[in-house]
Amino acid sequence: MMTPPSLWLYRVLLLLALPLVLPVLLLRDRLTGKSRPPLGDRLATRLPNLETGGVWIQAVSVGEVEVARRLIQELRDRRPEMPLLVTATTATGLELAHRGLTDAARVLPCPLDLPGAVGRVLDAAAPRLLVLVETELWPELMYQARRRGVPVAVVNGRLSEASFAGYRRLGRLLKPLLEPLSLVLVRDRGDEVRFRSLGVPGERTRVAGNVKYDLEPDPMPLPWTGDVQRLAGDRPVVVAGSTMEGEEGPVLDALSQSSGNGRDPFLILAPRHPERFDGVASLLESRGILFARRSELPRLPDRADVFLLDTIGELGRAYRFGSVAFLGGSLVTTGGHNPLEPAAWGVPVLSGPHVFNFQEIFDEMVTAGAARLVDDSTGLASALSEWLLDPAAVAAAGDAGRRVVEENRGATTRTVDALLDLIDSGKHD
Repeated sequence: MMTPPSLWLYRVLLLLALPLVLPVLLLRDRLTGKSRPPLGDRLATRLPNLETGGVWIQAVSVGEVEVARRLIQELRDRRPEMPLLVTATTATGLELAHRGLTDAARVLPCPLDLPGAVGRVLDAAAPRLLVLVETELWPELMYQARRRGVPVAVVNGRLSEASFAGYRRLGRLLKPLLEPLSLVLVRDRGDEVRFRSLGVPGERTRVAGNVKYDLEPDPMPLPWTGDVQRLAGDRPVVVAGSTMEGEEGPVLDALSQSSGNGRDPFLILAPRHPERFDGVASLLESRGILFARRSELPRLPDRADVFLLDTIGELGRAYRFGSVAFLGGSLVTTGGHNPLEPAAWGVPVLSGPHVFNFQEIFDEMVTAGAARLVDDSTGLASALSEWLLDPAAVAAAGDAGRRVVEENRGATTRTVDALLDLIDSGKHD
């Protein structure tokens, strides 16, 4: 199998960039408190013994790990004997995978996209299938899999217009890097058109739907349920989930301007990244806000107006307490977060205008009356007050969101059907 020139170019650029990028990342991690896997783990130089002949699923971060979790549940039900390996790229994604998937799959850090690193994992696991979640298009990983006769599938594939424009600029350099793809299962027709326009043959693309709609609320109790109910009392609860740098201030401003039937809301605040937990706590202290930290259980104060959810893996269940949810990453240009988690609990959603990572889902939810987009803290305060003063409207919006989730389910089964067909057929070209 001849190595395409564009892959050689990619290798050279990556090798030139790594000595410059790694020290910067290490310094930033030390300053922010972020904990990445050791470099040896990312180079796959000390791999544990891995079961062979299964499926390797690569997910970048928290959202992709959630998709992987649903696929793993279905694969476990249908092929319980099949070994499963999950790798994640970010520290938060890896932590979530370790917390929620180790009973069903082996969890490792994603290897650096270098021939030796990805080759060692492929040789140790000898998978029958490599699955890339959403847009994890690592050229070396795909090439090394194809060299070993391992089919490569993309699941829940998505290409935003911005990403598509960037890929298209690579033109002929990109097409040979995508040749190892045996199957691309996309969320909708628009994603399928974009993948085909990049050179993926039409017979290898298929619309399977969005796995993120296959969301069942997790009924597992939270250890702090009673504490939050005590602290909130009879106040309406707003859950602000996955907030990013620069969003907590506007959220707190909006809360101070809104009320529900004369009662100031109680806030459950969940920053997106663990390295920001202490900084958000300092912000609350500087504003003189009474708050409790989930990490300080069971030593919580008698009174609080904010519950700081400084953990990973509990936000999805925390939405059940909300009268209204605000999704972060949207007042800043991160691209928003998944509104289906609160919708599955029947909780209406507010978000900033920057939701391009979940544009189709937000379009459907806004049309259904289950979500509203606001421009800034003033708009957020207005929308919160409007909903909190009208419990009937909140209930109707919550019901509409739950219907959106229920009417779009089924992508997980269709995706796993296609993956198992690919494994059983033995095809990879």
